[in-house]
Amino acid sequence: MNDINPNIPFDFIGDIHGHATELKALLDQLGYTLQNGSYAHPSRKAFFVGDYIDRGPQIRETLQIVKSMVESNNAIAIMGNHEYNALCYHTRDHAGGHLRPHNSVHVQQHAQTIEQFKNHPAEWEGWLQWFTTLPLFYETEQFRAVHACWDDHHISYLKSILPNNCITGDLLAASVQEDSPFYNAIEATLKGKEMNLPGEMTFKDKDGHIRKEIRIRWWEDPAACTYRNISVHLMPDLPETAIDHSLFKHAHFYAATDKPVFFGHYWLQGNPMLFKNNICCLDYSVAKQGKLVAYRFDNEKELDDSKIVYV
Repeated sequence: MNDINPNIPFDFIGDIHGHATELKALLDQLGYTLQNGSYAHPSRKAFFVGDYIDRGPQIRETLQIVKSMVESNNAIAIMGNHEYNALCYHTRDHAGGHLRPHNSVHVQQHAQTIEQFKNHPAEWEGWLQWFTTLPLFYETEQFRAVHACWDDHHISYLKSILPNNCITGDLLAASVQEDSPFYNAIEATLKGKEMNLPGEMTFKDKDGHIRKEIRIRWWEDPAACTYRNISVHLMPDLPETAIDHSLFKHAHFYAATDKPVFFGHYWLQGNPMLFKNNICCLDYSVAKQGKLVAYRFDNEKELDDSKIVYV
C-alpha cells in the first residue's frame, strides 16, 4: 500500500467495469489532469472502491489508469468482488479444477476480460498478481471504505488473518471453503449480505438469473424492517411484513453514529443520492448504461448529496 496522508481530501469513485472513457471524463470533471503518465490533482487524491474488470470494453486501459494513479501516490484502490473472483477463476484447486468453477454463469461474468486479454497472457498474469496487493477494506479516523459491506464483526476477523488486509497465497484457497468464518467474512465484505425471500418467492437479477436471496441494507436495523424496505433494490412485490428476527440473532448493522462509509457493488439506478448522511454507495451501473459516480469528500462527519459528481 502506498503512503498517502489520510487527512487530505479524497474523491471516492465507484465501480468502473472497464469503462475507461467514462473514467477519464469523470477525472476531468473532478479536475484531474494527465501528468507524467498518471492522472493527478493539485490538492486531492482519488479512491477507487473496486470492480475494475469485466463487463466493459476498455478493461486494459481502465486497469492501467487506476494502477498508474496508485503507483504515483495519486490514488488508493481496494479490491472488488470481480477482482477476487478473477483470482479464484484463474487459480487451480487441489482437485485439478479451479477455486471458482468455470461454469456458464462464471464464464459469462468474466467473458469480456478473457476476450480482451486473450492475446496478452503475460500482461494478465501481472494484473492477477497486482490484485493480491489490493486491500479488502480501508479505514482512517475520518472514513471507511469497502467494496460491498462494512460489518465490524467480519472486518475484525479479516484484520486478524490478512497481511496488510490483502488476500494472498494459501489464504485464497482457504477463503472458498464454504460456511467457514473466513468464507462468510469474504462473502459479506466483497459481495454484501443477503437473506432468503419468504415462501416460494423468487426474482430475476440483472443478468436474468432466478434468485431466491435479496441483497439487504446492512446499515438498517433488521428489527425495524420489513422484507420490502430491507432490500437494497426497490422491489414492489416484496411483502411489507416484518422480518423473522431469529434470522438476525447475531446481526451487526452499521449505526447512524458510525463514521462515513463509501462502497460500490449494488448496481443502483436513477439519480445518485445518499442512503443516509454516513452511507454512500457509488455504483450506479455504468456497465448497464448508467452513471459513473464520485463523491468529493473533505473529511466532513455528515455527507451531503450536493458533493456527488457523475458522468
